[in-house]
Amino acid sequence: MSDAASPSFIPVTGLLATLDQLRIEQSGGILHLRLNRAAKRNAISDLLVKQLHTAFLNLPETARVVVLSGEGDHFCAGLDLGEVGKSDAEHGMWHSRMWHAAFDAVQFGRVPVIAVLHGAVVGGGLELAASAHIRIVEPSTYFGLPEGTRGLFLGGGGSVRVPRLIGVARVTDMMLTGRVYEADEAHAIGLAQYKVGAGEGLAKAMALAGRISGNAPMSNFAILHALPRIADQSMEEGLLTESLMAAISQSTDEARGRLQAFLAGRAAKVVRQ
Repeated sequence: MSDAASPSFIPVTGLLATLDQLRIEQSGGILHLRLNRAAKRNAISDLLVKQLHTAFLNLPETARVVVLSGEGDHFCAGLDLGEVGKSDAEHGMWHSRMWHAAFDAVQFGRVPVIAVLHGAVVGGGLELAASAHIRIVEPSTYFGLPEGTRGLFLGGGGSVRVPRLIGVARVTDMMLTGRVYEADEAHAIGLAQYKVGAGEGLAKAMALAGRISGNAPMSNFAILHALPRIADQSMEEGLLTESLMAAISQSTDEARGRLQAFLAGRAAKVVRQ
C-alpha cells in the first residue's frame, strides 16, 4: 500500500499527537488517521479502541473529512484475542459498550470518514470499517467475521452495521461458516463503494476527501446524521425528518451563497465522472 504522506501532510500536535497507537497527519481540511500496530496486523486492543474514541471526539476544528487506513500489510485483523477470556460477563458487556461508543464517534461524528482497506478486514476490523461512510478496497483486501468459529459473537456493532450493508443472510453465512469475501465480490455485494488497483487506495481516498471537504459542513453533517436515521424510520417520520434537515441546511449563509453562485453560472454543473 502506497504512503500518502507528503510535504503537505504534517503530524498533528497537542492531544492527538500523544496517541501512540495511531499515526495522525493533516493537510488542510483532510485528516489522515492510521492504525499504528502493524506488528499485530493492527488488531484492536483496549488501548487502541480508547485512542480511536479520543481521536474522533477531539478532531481539530479545521478537519473537514477523515481518511482512515492501517499501517503495514493489513487494515485491521480484528480484536486482539490476547485480551479475550480474562473477565466475566459483566466486564464483557462494558467492553462491548466501550467499542460501541468509539465506533459511534466514527459514524456519527462531526465529519465524513473514508476507510482505505487492504489486507485483512476481519472481525472488529470489519466492524470499524462499517462505521465509516465510504469504503475503498484494494485487490489484497479480504473480509471475514470468524466470531462464530471462535465461540464468540460480534461486540463492536457489527451485528447492527454490517447487515445494513449486505443483509442478514450474508452476515449469518459469514459467522456460521467462516466464509471470506475477497475484494471483487465484497465490492459487488456492497461492502465497499469503490474498488481500485494495488496501492491506489490512498490516492483515491484523498481525491474523494478533497471533493467532500469542499461541501458545506451543514450538508455533510445532515447526510451523516439524518440519512441513516431516516432509513430506520417509518415513511411519515422519515419525510418529516427530511423536511426539517432540508430547512436547516438551506437556511445557512453558505447554502445561500452557493445557490447564488449556481444561479449566476459560477458553480459547476453535474457531469459524468
